[in-house]
Amino acid sequence: MTIKIYNTLTGKKEIFKPIKPGKVSMYVCGPTVYDHSHIGHARSVVVFDVIARYLRAKDFDVIYVRNFTDIDDKIINRANQLGMDSREIADKYIKQFHNDMDALNIERATVEPKATDNIDSIINLIETLIKKDFAYPVNGNVYFSVESFDGYGKLSGRKLEDMEAGARVKIDPKKRSPFDFALWKAVKPKEPFWESPWGKGRPGWHIECSAMSTKFLGETIDIHGGGKDLIFPHHENEIAQSEAAFGKPFANYWIHNGFVNINQEKMSKSLGNFLMIKDVIKQYHPETVRFFLLSSHYRSPIDFTGKAMDEAGTALDKIYTLIERIEKNIADHDNIAEKSEKEISGDFWELFCESMDDDFNSAKGMGILFDTVHNLNRMLDKYKTDLPDDKAKFIRKTYKDILKAGSILGILLEPPEEYFAKKRLLGIEKKSPSSSIQINPEVIDRMIQDRTDARKAKDWGLADKIRKDLENMNILLEDRPEGTVWKVV
Repeated sequence: MTIKIYNTLTGKKEIFKPIKPGKVSMYVCGPTVYDHSHIGHARSVVVFDVIARYLRAKDFDVIYVRNFTDIDDKIINRANQLGMDSREIADKYIKQFHNDMDALNIERATVEPKATDNIDSIINLIETLIKKDFAYPVNGNVYFSVESFDGYGKLSGRKLEDMEAGARVKIDPKKRSPFDFALWKAVKPKEPFWESPWGKGRPGWHIECSAMSTKFLGETIDIHGGGKDLIFPHHENEIAQSEAAFGKPFANYWIHNGFVNINQEKMSKSLGNFLMIKDVIKQYHPETVRFFLLSSHYRSPIDFTGKAMDEAGTALDKIYTLIERIEKNIADHDNIAEKSEKEISGDFWELFCESMDDDFNSAKGMGILFDTVHNLNRMLDKYKTDLPDDKAKFIRKTYKDILKAGSILGILLEPPEEYFAKKRLLGIEKKSPSSSIQINPEVIDRMIQDRTDARKAKDWGLADKIRKDLENMNILLEDRPEGTVWKVV
């Protein structure tokens, strides 16, 4: 199947044709590392992690570059507030970023460059722009002349004349136009700096991505991505810089993910609804977070609520329950792991790939996954362990395909028993601070065994009493063919 990508630059879906057959170059703008990463960062990183995984699953050799902005006004201000060096601040939050993303099963990008490690490349690019009369130095600063680049506004759809007509920007006397942006900033007191042909200073924000994308991927790349908030001015300015310098397209496909809202409100520090990843994964299993973030098409906004997260957790439980059921009822008897390796992919995989080929539609792919889970459960209910050979073969193939799809979505990566044990532990930790009842897993397991023994002895009164006692402890039981499981509610 042909992969189609919605290209922000053209406003339509286009057939994906990489510059070099079988190879993909992809640059995604990473975080400015002055604070912990929030759930909005998580969505962007998860989306492009899945895109890279899927392209690799389709046998593309993907070079994925995601940068760290490690010098910026926000970093400098935070460092001055805390009496620390800006590099210390950046290094601290780069480490925290990796911790958060590792928890979310994010695969590391091929290259993760930092702006401060690429100052020479940045200076060289600025010099090229000055020589071509697209940029000009003023008192140690260097600005890009927006009016000198004819294509400015083509990504965002903004016209310079319209922006000028509605502008309320006070003109900086150092600039020729209020819309010119800084490529190099002259040093100020208590700021880190680097030597340059224009004096001591540091790079502006936009220039670093153009310089690093060119250094690691070339003058034209296949895919450039990030959140929708980066379309203007960041990505618009990147296009202007890069295409002015090299006279060729900067990126052939522009991909932008939608925002994460919190209870139908835009996430913002002023509203106090910033959700940090480190806090979210204390309440929800990391795979539940990924599942939620991928449950809507990546270009659409998504609303983070307690209800939505609980629904995502329940849905993921159902898939893990099926996997556990297949492994217990089929694997032991039919050697599912060995046999599945020898069998070709089935209908589910083809349908899943059709969804992903259509602009990486993970939401549609998940819908197909749920239909498949439902059908397999019905088949297992009908035949129990006495499966005909053709049904067992079908289940083996589909089991393998479900796990393959999970590896692309970054879910279903744990053994079911480990997944459910983590869920129970999270439930206990989440409930304990607000409840006077202390939950002891060993006591619960013992009570469940006593209930099982009572049911075998047909002592229904005792079995019901134990269930009610557990309900009073906020423990919900689920009786399955393979045994009883519990969770905290």
